[in-house]
Amino acid sequence: MPRPRESVRVLRTRTLLRQALVELIEERGFDRVTVGQITERAMVSRAAFYRNYRDKYHLVEEIFDEAMDVLRGSVADPDARPALELWASFFDHVAHYHRLYGALLSHRGSQWFAVRMRSSLSAMVAEHIPSSGPTGGLVPSLVAAMFVQAITWWLDNDRPLSSQDMAIQTGRLAGAIIAEANSRKGAPRPG
Repeated sequence: MPRPRESVRVLRTRTLLRQALVELIEERGFDRVTVGQITERAMVSRAAFYRNYRDKYHLVEEIFDEAMDVLRGSVADPDARPALELWASFFDHVAHYHRLYGALLSHRGSQWFAVRMRSSLSAMVAEHIPSSGPTGGLVPSLVAAMFVQAITWWLDNDRPLSSQDMAIQTGRLAGAIIAEANSRKGAPRPG
């Protein structure tokens, strides 16, 4: 079991690396940022970086995966909070890390991250929406893409709506997409 002092040091190192990553993405763009630049900006050794992360992608994935784990865990719990409250908590997470998400989803960010985010959200949506037939994955993909675009808009516009309002608006849009898809299941094909 790690000593408390080591745990504090690890947390401090991870915080510094995350902050340095965001600053560098804002300045140079994700694709141009190197591990050496991150460690130099964070004032930690490369060895400390590699004790915590494989590469810059792993650093970003860990931040996002932490949020997704909390969201998935809450959704999986039958006594969980209402879906709207859970989705608002995801927007709270995005707001907490607004500089990181804003940097990653901006034009200077990473297409890799946008794809990763859409994929994770699509998988989560697919767990809760029955999908079958030749377009079974279409609805989760559309809903996930809409969520990522909504998050990008929210951050690009300096979060003009609260997390709760964003959850309500995106929830309504997702509900409309799902309702339309469900109404089409029994509809005859054109042609």
